[in-house]
Amino acid sequence: MWHSRRLQGLGYAAPTAVFVTVFFLLPLLLVGRMSLSDWPLLAGDQGGNAPENYTDVTDGTLFWPAVRFTLLYTVVVTVVLLGLALLLALLVQESRPGAGFFRTVYFLPGAVGLASASLLFWGLYSPTTGPLSSTLERLGLVDEPVSFLGTPTAALLSTVFLVVWKFAGFYMLILLVGLQRIPHEVYEAARMDGASRGQIFRRITLPLLRPSIALSLLLCVTGSLLAFDQFFVLTKGGPDNSTVTVVQLIYREAFQRLDLGTAAALSIVVLAALLLLNVLQFRGLRHADES
Repeated sequence: MWHSRRLQGLGYAAPTAVFVTVFFLLPLLLVGRMSLSDWPLLAGDQGGNAPENYTDVTDGTLFWPAVRFTLLYTVVVTVVLLGLALLLALLVQESRPGAGFFRTVYFLPGAVGLASASLLFWGLYSPTTGPLSSTLERLGLVDEPVSFLGTPTAALLSTVFLVVWKFAGFYMLILLVGLQRIPHEVYEAARMDGASRGQIFRRITLPLLRPSIALSLLLCVTGSLLAFDQFFVLTKGGPDNSTVTVVQLIYREAFQRLDLGTAAALSIVVLAALLLLNVLQFRGLRHADES
């Protein structure tokens, strides 16, 4: 009996183990090998050159600007996106007439692929053919076409607006599930004790919503640090390489400079940074729960 159950458990776990091995572990080992080798895209493995690829990563002129921009973008997107998502979740929390409609409307942009949404906003932002600039001119708000992607600040804010538009409904849904798990009896007891709305939000809603906020924070930070599609479509890293992210830098090393070794080394650095960040986040959340 014990052996049959063990074999049955192995049978259930085998497909997942094969999937993880083929699509994660083996590619990770290959990337690790590439990062320690001279590996041009069109010539293949030319032999080991460790640690040259890693020193080339940090010595590159775009590396530290890309790191700074990626961190700035991550901070801005995380604050704005999660703040708006929490506000939307609070607005549609109660089961009132029209709440289901607004939940659907807020979530709909999340059904659009990020590359497709980026291409859509690229057309909207166009100063010559896009409707936004011409509408502002007709309303008399501006005197000339607006270049939404023409300056570093404008490109950053325009991209943030796209990401917030697309993902606010997704994070709203995560936070909404957390809100609906909070017992109504807790709110009723707080109101009977004379607590104000602000006190209820600070003392009850936020603490009990911490698991959902933690999940949203983890997903948002990780996704922002790995940003690629939106900047590749909207700005191509411009103007003047001011919106180059770390993942764009990996793409440039691999497919423009044809250097898979340096691209693999940069990928390993990014993976290590993400693992460290996730560990720090989990530790911070654990300490907050214990306190």
